[in-house]
Amino acid sequence: MIAGARSAPWLGTSWKMNKTLGEAEAYSRSLAAYAATRSSTTQLFVVPPFTAIARVAQVLAGSGVLVGAQDVHPEPDGAHTGDVSARMLVDAGATLVEIGHQERRRDHHEHDELVRAKVRRALDSGLRPLLCVGELGHERRVGAAASTVDRQLRVALHGLADDGWDRVVVAYEPAWSIGVDGTPATPDQVAEAHRVIRHTAQDLGAAGERLPVLYGGGVRPENTAELVALVDVDGLFVGRAALDVDVFIQLDQIIDSALAAVKE
Repeated sequence: MIAGARSAPWLGTSWKMNKTLGEAEAYSRSLAAYAATRSSTTQLFVVPPFTAIARVAQVLAGSGVLVGAQDVHPEPDGAHTGDVSARMLVDAGATLVEIGHQERRRDHHEHDELVRAKVRRALDSGLRPLLCVGELGHERRVGAAASTVDRQLRVALHGLADDGWDRVVVAYEPAWSIGVDGTPATPDQVAEAHRVIRHTAQDLGAAGERLPVLYGGGVRPENTAELVALVDVDGLFVGRAALDVDVFIQLDQIIDSALAAVKE
């Protein structure tokens, strides 16, 4: 069974702390024009900074491209200076929210229970959580990669209601693979981690559901085809490589061609 034999694959990009309103709009207009003519069935999504969500959502409306946010506060509202609520994100046009990214865990000391609270807030507000999991470099070196990913998933998704499983997306992003100095995980490492995610999700109650599990970390055109052909990889979550809309479009075309070739 291959990725293309399941539901349509996913391809998304987070712009992190990049792009002014003008840059975000130009990217989105190019992407909207491409989406209107493409034959690929890949579910595309973009995750702009908070300041650009509304503009990007407006430009991409009706294109089929989902628009996400990079974080959400676990409380519905209140005195939380600098934070953004789920209701605000929905109002701005977001339908998806990234939660638990390695940079949030590192820079903002986000722990597993906080990630769990954010997942619940997102689901309760009608947003689709994009839950990011992955081990640190030293955790992999001491053989704790699988147990770390298992723990992160178990805490974040414990007690998830039956109707929540078809709304969650998981992205495996090991900390050592992301960023300018990151090293992309090998296909074997990705396959192993995704098997752990599948097993844990089934143990938590996802049996019978196809939980989309994406890989992120050092994704580029050169390794895209090999990654998406892996059995348990449902798509890719891309960082700096896709800050250029032409590269993002190229990745979509590579995925489409790669999966078509595997099916033959």
